[in-house]
Amino acid sequence: MPQAYSADDLISALNDPTRLRALQIIWDGDEHCVCELMDLLDVTQSRMSRHMSRLKQIGLLTDRRDAQWVRHRRNPDLPASWVAIVDAVLAALPPRTKPHRKKKAA
Repeated sequence: MPQAYSADDLISALNDPTRLRALQIIWDGDEHCVCELMDLLDVTQSRMSRHMSRLKQIGLLTDRRDAQWVRHRRNPDLPASWVAIVDAVLAALPPRTKPHRKKKAA
């Protein structure tokens, strides 16, 4: 992880409800694609991609390309202090629920 980032940068990156909910999903240790996160969080592709970019930029996430998909996961090289901060913030969030989708009229 780049040493140029500080705890202030981390707190700033966590200062968004969509990013927090995305981290809540990704923090499970599995890989998740933007399309999955879009569905679970009910956000657009461009918005979700911007949030993933921010979390990757700060060093919280890594990604890998898999054909047309980009799969994001928790950065395994995070300092323990950052993991503790993210764990504490995520523990304070209410449990995640799937958004209610409106059914299209037939």
